[in-house]
Amino acid sequence: MTLEQRLDAVEGQIRSTLQHLGRGREEVTLVVVTKNHPVDLAVELYGLGIRDFGENRDQEAAPKASEFARLVSGSKPTWHFVGQLQSNKAKSVAAYADVVHSVDRESLLIALEKATAERPSPLDVFLQVNLTSDPGRGGVNPAELEPFAERVAGASGLNLLGIMAVAALEEPLESEFEKIANLSQKLMAVAPQAKFISAGMSQDFETALAYGATHLRIGTAITGKRNY
Repeated sequence: MTLEQRLDAVEGQIRSTLQHLGRGREEVTLVVVTKNHPVDLAVELYGLGIRDFGENRDQEAAPKASEFARLVSGSKPTWHFVGQLQSNKAKSVAAYADVVHSVDRESLLIALEKATAERPSPLDVFLQVNLTSDPGRGGVNPAELEPFAERVAGASGLNLLGIMAVAALEEPLESEFEKIANLSQKLMAVAPQAKFISAGMSQDFETALAYGATHLRIGTAITGKRNY
């Protein structure tokens, strides 16, 4: 299948699932994860109508965003940083990213506040929650969600969009996404405007949509095999 065919197939699945759920296509943002692919792929996707791109490593994303701007004059893509973010990379990421999906600790929050001090507009962020017992997965402990959410919601230079989580592969998908939906409700009790849910990837986005996902992070199903 070509890139266009893969994109059309995923788009068709999204539309079909949303129609079945009684949700509108405008409710969902498709973020195509272009990590480990050359900038040419992002340029081709832009030509096919994609405007939201996801990256997870600053050392790859920063030059890619810069080269994209050079190659596609006048373009206005939205760059999403979807990986774990080191605090010392906050300044670099804030220079090109429009959305950071992985805010999960105080040190990163402080670094992003400093990094966004001179931005003309706030940096959109998601609060990442860890659904597993493995601290290496990234994300705040669900038990600490509310106090940390209050801190993020009050942070200068940042705009809290909602919650982000990755479903644990070893757990039933429905129960994982139900957890995410419940945590989203807890988050909105603290920050009512933070209504968005970043969840759902190539292998589980249809289930994610059934539980309210608004931002899908889809890579391989659209981009094909990555150039590791």
